[in-house]
Amino acid sequence: MSTAEETDGDSAPWAEVTPEAARRLLVAAVDAFAERGYHATTTRDIAGRAGMSPAALYIHYKTKEELLHRISRIGHDRALFVLEAAADGGGTAAERLAEAVRSFVRWHAERHTTARVVQYELDALGEEHRTEIVELRRRSDAVVRRIISEGVRAGEFDVPDIPGTTLAVLSLCIDVARWFNAQGSRTPDEVGELYADLVLRMVAAERQK
Repeated sequence: MSTAEETDGDSAPWAEVTPEAARRLLVAAVDAFAERGYHATTTRDIAGRAGMSPAALYIHYKTKEELLHRISRIGHDRALFVLEAAADGGGTAAERLAEAVRSFVRWHAERHTTARVVQYELDALGEEHRTEIVELRRRSDAVVRRIISEGVRAGEFDVPDIPGTTLAVLSLCIDVARWFNAQGSRTPDEVGELYADLVLRMVAAERQK
């Protein structure tokens, strides 16, 4: 099974990508970009992994950059959905922050190959596409910042620097994609639980005394 086919709970990963040939090319591109990096990967590499001719790629994607943009857009949309679902759920700010971190970390662990491309190849995008993706990242930042701000107002959190803490929380979660190994000693669920606990300690340190 291709590493890019690791599932995050979806019955059919990349199901929104059609037709089938376009999906195969996208999956192959995820694997190639994660393994070799965007700039070192050629369209011939991607087509070969998909079992197709280089010319076939251009039927579905005008450029290699368009492929990267499609991967990045889908990945960022999914990550934002995970955060918004947790933020808009019931419970206290602490419960919602824990669920946001738990779900966000789990997504980055379960789909670590895809997440590495989504999170670390941003600079390879063209200006227009990069601006679009940066806006999605700002929305993710705003979701976490909102939960933390609500926790501070409710007296649940002791956070003197909300923007800085938000950045630290997101950076901690995203970095899971860099080091997570499916054959390692921890499952995605276990890493999610660990990070949720760490983040709650980060924002409400006085409660741990």
